[in-house]
Amino acid sequence: MMKQLNLFFELTRLKRPIGYMLLFWPCAWGLTLAYDFSKNLNDYFFYLSLFFLGSVLMRSAGCIVNDISDKEFDKKVSRTMNRPIASNQVSIKLGIFYTLILCLFAFFVLINFNNLTILLALGSMPLAFTYPLMKRFTYWPQLFLGITFNYGLILGWTSIIGEISIIPTILYLGAIFWTLGYDTIYGFQDIKDDEIIGVKSTSIKFKQKPKLFLTICYLIFIISLMIVGVFMKLNALFYFFIIIPITHLFFYQIYNFNYKDPKNCLKIFKSNNFFGAIILFNILIGKF
Repeated sequence: MMKQLNLFFELTRLKRPIGYMLLFWPCAWGLTLAYDFSKNLNDYFFYLSLFFLGSVLMRSAGCIVNDISDKEFDKKVSRTMNRPIASNQVSIKLGIFYTLILCLFAFFVLINFNNLTILLALGSMPLAFTYPLMKRFTYWPQLFLGITFNYGLILGWTSIIGEISIIPTILYLGAIFWTLGYDTIYGFQDIKDDEIIGVKSTSIKFKQKPKLFLTICYLIFIISLMIVGVFMKLNALFYFFIIIPITHLFFYQIYNFNYKDPKNCLKIFKSNNFFGAIILFNILIGKF
């Protein structure tokens, strides 16, 4: 029993929270931008907890789908060859069963939202489960990941406002470039194996000038964040404290990035969890 439980945790990456936190932060940003904090805070924390739970469930299901679709690739990559499905410790049938159960629980979470948010979330399901296939066909699988992972920003907004507007859309588009940046860094861990087995990524496409690519991606995100600040009429503290995420992206991540060192790539990638919290803090302080 304990062995199966450990395999489930390994399969869903529950012991590595960075995955579901990167899914959660955009949800929290959208929710916080939309919420009227002059009202009861109980609703805010209720929705925040729903988005957190939904992020954990959907990220876990996504990991299983990823491992099923990438089983043969994972066997050939040193970092992933011991994953439960790649190493035949968990069958594909059992993996599909786990996925269905996780999606069922995620649906129970979803029905607590308004109708528009439910429809938009259901509409994102094809994106969530086709992303793992993109690395076979395009050098831009990180773009599809960004579209998928930041979709919660729109859902966070609609859960409160009940309609889509230009404000969350601008930040959503900017956040896609944030994901493009951090997942490109992540991809450098496996770049040698990926090139051998024929898997595509932005890490491979921009391996000659990775820091230039990262600079462009992160600059677009920061610009989108500042535009949203203007549209939302956030206070001066928002612009004062924005120096923190700028410093983190450009002076910690890009300056310290060493694409030849997998441990360095992983460390910088994981720091985006801290970055997500910084952005939430910025939005919160800008609204008060």
